[in-house]
Amino acid sequence: MLQQVIDRRLSGKNKSIGNRERFLRRYRKQIREAVRHAVSGRSIHDIEQGENITLPRRDVTEPVFGHGSGGSQERVYPGNQEYVRGDQIGRPPGGGGAASGSGAGAGQDGSSQDDFEFRITREEFMQYFFDDLALPRLLRTQLLPDVPEWKSHRAGFVSEGTPTNLHVVRSMRKALSRRIAMGGDVRRQLRRLELALDVLLLDTRSSPGEILALKHEIDTLNQRLQRIPFLDPFDLRYRNRVNTPLPASRAVMFCLMDVSGSMNETRKDMAKRFFILLYLFLMRHYEKTEVVFIRHHTQAAEVSEDEFFHSTESGGTVASSALMMMHQIIQQRYSPSEWNIYGAQASDGDNWLQDSSKCRALLVEKLLPVSRYFAYLQVAEESQTLWEEYSLVHKSQPHFAMQKVTDASGIYPVFRELFKKGSAA
Repeated sequence: MLQQVIDRRLSGKNKSIGNRERFLRRYRKQIREAVRHAVSGRSIHDIEQGENITLPRRDVTEPVFGHGSGGSQERVYPGNQEYVRGDQIGRPPGGGGAASGSGAGAGQDGSSQDDFEFRITREEFMQYFFDDLALPRLLRTQLLPDVPEWKSHRAGFVSEGTPTNLHVVRSMRKALSRRIAMGGDVRRQLRRLELALDVLLLDTRSSPGEILALKHEIDTLNQRLQRIPFLDPFDLRYRNRVNTPLPASRAVMFCLMDVSGSMNETRKDMAKRFFILLYLFLMRHYEKTEVVFIRHHTQAAEVSEDEFFHSTESGGTVASSALMMMHQIIQQRYSPSEWNIYGAQASDGDNWLQDSSKCRALLVEKLLPVSRYFAYLQVAEESQTLWEEYSLVHKSQPHFAMQKVTDASGIYPVFRELFKKGSAA
């Protein structure tokens, strides 16, 4: 007889998604490392796309159990002139066996030449890209009347609700209490009549009519008890949950980029890479986060996202102009009592000599007291006056961080170091 099996599962065509998720969890470390290498070689425009991930075959091998023949056996192996019965055979040198990389698919160093390659999607790429990152010291600051956040918590029981919220134990307890209350008088009468019936049955002088009348009355009371419903809709009790408003964790990130003449194309490209990573990270993980873009040379200007990443304007360097503009914008639009304020500055460190000390004073006196975290990235190896002044700030302010980067491959590790969870706890 021909049998036909119809698959009506709701997983659609992608029925291997469960296996894929387990694979991604198992090789999380190797995939994260492959993503890090992929980022260092990408252009700014391609940084958000998916990626083909290649893993060495030795990293994705599965353990295999072999089954022996079992039992006690005696065998004769011809040509054995070295061992006799009872000798103990030692392990091979190095702890490996014959299958330790000497197969057809292995190279001279014992590693597999046939690597395993698969593609991760854009969402998976971004998930590994920003894994274990967070804005440091983010707090919930205030209640938002326009778009409030709610938290649901239990608030006792109610008599109306959905079946999914039905509390069985509480409902049965209520039903039992109702049955006891409604049948209490009937049961007391029933016990009294049953005792009277026992007395009549023992008394030989009792008439059959009295006995039949008493039995009829007992049957009537039993029928009244049976008519009491076991579970009434009035007995049902449902879990009640209420929503209470929560303070929202609103945050603003100030992106300050040096576009002076000393910032050549290589340095500008590294600074842009850093800010693109920061922008993507904020947009992916934080809904209520605003980003303010500030470019500066001798003068600072608040610009749009497109101007920030694509404008070619340049000039001298006065870094304090960007910090002053950040302070002015905070006073005008972002109250520290309502907003979590963050700052990220990228520069090559080349600054007007007398201006670097002014930058340090602005940070210590005006910006850091109202900021949750401030990160400085220098896209040059040599220590300039700005780096020296900021080093003094770094020693005394725990929520101020600074890093150097000299090539594009170092942007991702530095970014993770600046914004990893607990970086400014």
